[in-house]
Amino acid sequence: MTTTDTSSAAAGVRRSVVTDARDAVALVKDGMTVAIGGFINASHPMTLVRELIRQRRRDLAIVGAASAGLEMDILIASGCARKVITPYVGAEGLGAIGPMFRAMAQRGELEAVELDEAMYYAGLRAAAQCLPFNPWRAGLGTSLPRGEPVAGGVQRSDRGETLLAVPAINIDVALLHASISDKFGNVQHNGTGFGDRAIAAAADTVVVSVERVVSTEQIRQNPAATSIAGADHVVVAPYGAHPFGSDGHYGPDIAHIRGYVEAATTFLKTGRRDSVDEYLDRFVYGATDDVDYLERIGLRQLLSLGEY
Repeated sequence: MTTTDTSSAAAGVRRSVVTDARDAVALVKDGMTVAIGGFINASHPMTLVRELIRQRRRDLAIVGAASAGLEMDILIASGCARKVITPYVGAEGLGAIGPMFRAMAQRGELEAVELDEAMYYAGLRAAAQCLPFNPWRAGLGTSLPRGEPVAGGVQRSDRGETLLAVPAINIDVALLHASISDKFGNVQHNGTGFGDRAIAAAADTVVVSVERVVSTEQIRQNPAATSIAGADHVVVAPYGAHPFGSDGHYGPDIAHIRGYVEAATTFLKTGRRDSVDEYLDRFVYGATDDVDYLERIGLRQLLSLGEY
């Protein structure tokens, strides 16, 4: 760098990390390990998930939330996912198990990693600490230690105690959704943020879609609420979790979720993809971007999604 360089970096000016969904998702390459935040029917980064599908990424290992929702199912239906690492995929009362997850796993066309929530977080913790594994007691005496890759091997402690060596869940890119951020990537969730903090800590690159970008002054009014400091990329995405809820903004679109479950269940029961492909064509591939997607949902429907 020369002394005449007047770029923002040279001048010591902080750089905005706000970008659009296309550019953010372009960071994901075929074969990567990608994590999707949220929890069952809430706070999944669906603007980013739909863009990931539109960009037709393949051979991905998808790390879901500790209790993942049908965002995983949609990624499986689209052919993006080669492997799924999560303790659960479903929509609770709207769909106990993701239909596409179940169907493709039963067919042997999807690798589903067996682990419980404790092992899931142990794997994320190991990745966050740049360790090859995390020692853990739970699961001893079960078949989990014979599984691969999350619960492989054992480690003896200095007390002669046998422990599981839970390998790190290393994440290339994490895709998350939150309430607000400033333009420098200081993110604040409403509510708990579920497991998004642990996912972010385990990831090499963190992309967060948010309902709104706000001033840094607003973030500084309550710095303790900052759940992820310095995300690598921020995407402004109003209604970006739809059809799932976004805490403090809107609830899940129950009718839409049920419509997807019905379409995917048709494939589970009959092996025919017509209904699920119609869903993908209408709400993912057929939409040029997420503004187009929201127009397909309709303003009246979106405004009906009060949180309570």
